[in-house]
Amino acid sequence: MDNDKIISELNFKAVRSSGAGGQNVNKVSSKVILSFDLENSQALSDDEKLLLKENLSARLTSENILILNCDEDRSQLKNKEIVTKRFFEILKKGLYVPKVRKATKVPKSVIKKRIKDKKNLSDLKQSRKKPNLD
Repeated sequence: MDNDKIISELNFKAVRSSGAGGQNVNKVSSKVILSFDLENSQALSDDEKLLLKENLSARLTSENILILNCDEDRSQLKNKEIVTKRFFEILKKGLYVPKVRKATKVPKSVIKKRIKDKKNLSDLKQSRKKPNLD
């Protein structure tokens, strides 16, 4: 994964932000929409693409395009930086492969201790009973 090559493949689009903001919101396009075409990316290998398709399937469109937007700041440049940072975090999480869990055997000493504790508790409870005088 080459970050510089991926940045060159990103498409940014600036649109007017929604919500409150007075006159500023009507004349300034500060919201940034980032789109990344996963299918046609040259920066990712085929294995990485498959992994991302699987892990980010809920975020991808039907054409395998990842779309993110940001309108947190009044500055278009800051919004672009925020959405790019968020994109790389999502990409990193999408490419993460968890370690395979190895099943381990329960040690014999643990089994012996458990049986011994059960026996002690059983003896304790037996000693609490009233004696049978028949």
